[in-house]
Amino acid sequence: MVTRSEFRIEPSAELLAATRTWLGQVRPALGPEFVAAYLTGSVLMDGFDARKSRINVLVVSRTLTGAILHAIARALPPGSKSGPHFDPLFLTRSNVEKSLDSFPIEWLDIQERHLLLEGDDVVAGLKVTQNYLRLQCEHELRGKFIQLRQAYLQHHNRPAELERTLATAASGFAALFRTLLRLRGETVPATSAQVVERVSDVFGLEPEALIGAHVTRYGGRKQSAAEVSALYVQFLDTLDRLITAIDTLRVP
Repeated sequence: MVTRSEFRIEPSAELLAATRTWLGQVRPALGPEFVAAYLTGSVLMDGFDARKSRINVLVVSRTLTGAILHAIARALPPGSKSGPHFDPLFLTRSNVEKSLDSFPIEWLDIQERHLLLEGDDVVAGLKVTQNYLRLQCEHELRGKFIQLRQAYLQHHNRPAELERTLATAASGFAALFRTLLRLRGETVPATSAQVVERVSDVFGLEPEALIGAHVTRYGGRKQSAAEVSALYVQFLDTLDRLITAIDTLRVP
């Protein structure tokens, strides 16, 4: 059974077949405790490259006792140099339901972009509380802001390191920015660049500044040392303003 979601793209037939083969080797280890298996993450997004990225598989079980974990460990196929490379996450149904307040952003992302491979779709019915989303979003943005500021103090005269730091942060910010749009009742655009532009518009920020991390990672143009430093500082200043806006954001 395959479910459809307006937020995802369909994986290639080759990737889907490889995933089903992988699942066919692992599923017997769970026996009757198996609940569901999903594809999640970047494999369901535009631009996925199996040569560079891992395939995220979520497997939900009723229990994960020591005996079952041992069986899973023995059943997991060995990694292949030629790929595809799988990154499985095994959780019990209770783990899922009791972590909605701890990881609301992650669960909402999975809920909006998942593909059920087999079993009962427990993800579709999850209820994620808006206030938990706001709190996690503010917490993570503040943490990333502090880390980026500390990195600037440490590497201000090493533009290559600043560029690497900003590029590494890009994917994490994209997920948080999507959450901000959901909190405002906005329709989330399809691409990360469009998400950043919409966040800038909604919160009254300069899009060129906020899109800095995204451009550094995906822009494809080599930037000078002066450009990297200026972009980094501009991004920090704009991120600080965004965090202040989130702190006063009221959600239902």
